[in-house]
Amino acid sequence: MTTDWTSTAPGLEPNVLNRRGSPLHYWVGGPQGGSAIAFLHGATMDHRMFNAQIPAVLGDHRVLAWDARGHGRSRPIGTDDLTIEDYVDDLVAVLDDAGIDQVLLVGQSMGAYIAQHTILRHPERVAGLVVIGSTPIALPLSWADHLAVRLVAPTFRIWPLAHLRRTIAKTTAVRADVQAYAVDAVSMISHRDLARIFTAVATAVRREGFPLRIDVPFLLTHGEHDGTGNIRKDAPGWAASDERIDYVVIPDAGHNANQDNSSTFNDELLRYLGGAADPLRPSP
Repeated sequence: MTTDWTSTAPGLEPNVLNRRGSPLHYWVGGPQGGSAIAFLHGATMDHRMFNAQIPAVLGDHRVLAWDARGHGRSRPIGTDDLTIEDYVDDLVAVLDDAGIDQVLLVGQSMGAYIAQHTILRHPERVAGLVVIGSTPIALPLSWADHLAVRLVAPTFRIWPLAHLRRTIAKTTAVRADVQAYAVDAVSMISHRDLARIFTAVATAVRREGFPLRIDVPFLLTHGEHDGTGNIRKDAPGWAASDERIDYVVIPDAGHNANQDNSSTFNDELLRYLGGAADPLRPSP
């Protein structure tokens, strides 16, 4: 089935929270009082990247998707010195504005960094975690990896913008329609804001790692062909670090695995939600 990546998924109502110089756009739908799922997109993407997942869960769950600060409709970015903690503060403010107390976080790439840092700072707000194409913030970085992360934003500042946008889109997905979506999403972001966003991404990890223990049901995924950073290299060790982690490689998929192979990803997401460790099942 073909997914429309050009507009917001049906069944979601738009909202705006003006916060620290940026209009934070988010969309909410599903039954009032239903257990909540928040979808957090990756750097340079926007809420539309979850258009294939939202219909699968909207009937049973309260669903929230957002455009993170500096992305999609949430512009201007509103700050020069952006960090991953700013994104966490924004997310908690949006959840409060939407009347959501506890939530399952589904995060892709940067969105998964935001999710992990939300667990680190506000563990009581998070009922479960689904990661798509990201790395563990608790893992210490080698000097080489630490340097590579810190060089991304400076490199982006001198990279010709049109070529940079095409490169980001091409390395994001394997499917042509998803690459076309990625071109559209990243084209909304100025050269200066791209550097600001990736400067914030760099603050999500550090040389010594962060003291994070994930004590909620956890589904870890990445695309079979995800070539971004250390994602494929680090994932098996991350999964082996805790027997409670459910680890799945999504076949025929790149960095945006939930878009490249939405059918398989949705099957795994629904299996996770319906399993014995369902984080959103009410207590008996």
